[in-house]
Order: sequence, then structure tokens, then C-alpha cells
Amino acid sequence: MEDILELYQRPYDPIVPVICIDETNKQLIQQTRIPCESGRPEKVDYEYIRNGVANVFMICEPLAGRRQTVVTESRTAIDFAEILRYVSDQLYSGAEKIILVTDNLNIHAPASLYKAFPPQEARRLAQRFEWHYTPKHGSWLDMAEIEIGIMSRQALSKPLPDLDSFKQQIRAWTSKRNSQSVKVNWQFTTHDARIKLARLYPTVV
Repeated sequence: MEDILELYQRPYDPIVPVICIDETNKQLIQQTRIPCESGRPEKVDYEYIRNGVANVFMICEPLAGRRQTVVTESRTAIDFAEILRYVSDQLYSGAEKIILVTDNLNIHAPASLYKAFPPQEARRLAQRFEWHYTPKHGSWLDMAEIEIGIMSRQALSKPLPDLDSFKQQIRAWTSKRNSQSVKVNWQFTTHDARIKLARLYPTVV
């Protein structure tokens, strides 16, 4: 826990960026609308059609106030590996090292790279990252999770009928938030953790 809190206290360094990654999904729902007479409010039936599930990866650089979103149709080890390659070779190709913060979901591991790519490529990508994991029951320490919460409230609160509309909604939200250079106002420090979360520390005999 403390290593992640200390990462957030670092000065911004574009050569060694701190990147947080998480993901969420949403059920795509197409509502059945009942035609009505002209001039009257449209009625919405209670029935709806399930159109599958869409997934979105949140790639957040909290110290810079930037985030990228990538929509996928699934959330597998292969999808996560592709996200890491995108981060490494496109978003942060000029970085010397990428500090990665993520939770302990089973696909969030270097092993996913070996499932997606030949060993030499998987090893190259794994070495591009310095891996940091949030503690058990501490996924809230991943700032990407905070960004997902904000995105869910601002962009995903209403039903979306299909993947295209989901992508459009995510793209518009990401563009607007980046244009505002919004940063997470993170105030929880290592000192705070040692006081407020003392019960989580081992007891010294």
C-alpha cells in the first residue's frame, strides 16, 4: 500500500510516467418503444432487448491529468495484453520505464503477455513496466477506479443500445475530460495510512 501512496507523491516525470489501469463493463440494452399519437409524449415499454456486454479499459495518468479509454467486446488476458502493448508502444513509446498501478485481478499479470505474444515479445513488454499492485480489498488505491466511477456517473448512467453508441459515449466523455485536464485531487498519504489504517499493518511484538 505504501509504495503506491509514495508513487502518487512523486513529481510528474514524462520519462517515467505513473499509469493506472482498470476496466469495467456495461450491459447494452435496447429499449422497446411504443408508438403514440402525434403531439403526445413518447411511451417506453418495460420490455427491452439485451445486446451483449461492452468492456472499457481505463488508462489513467494521474500526475498529468490525462486518461485514455479503449472499448473492447471482452475482458480477457489477451485483451489486457493488447492494452499493455498499446500503452508501451503507442501512448508512451518515449518512456524509459512505465510505472504501472493495477489491482489483483487474475488477468493483470505478466503471464497475460505470454498468452498473447511469443516469449521474446512478451518479455520485452513485461520489462517495459514496473509493476505495482493494490493490496487485497484496496483496489480504491488505483486511481483508474476513481476515473471509472466518474465516467460511469457522467456518461454511462443511461441505457445504451449497442457497441457503436457505447464507443461514441465513451469517446465523447474522454475527449471532454482531457480537454479540461482534470486531475484527481489525491490527499491520502502514507502518514494518513499509518494512522487511519493502522489495523491493516502487522503487529510488531
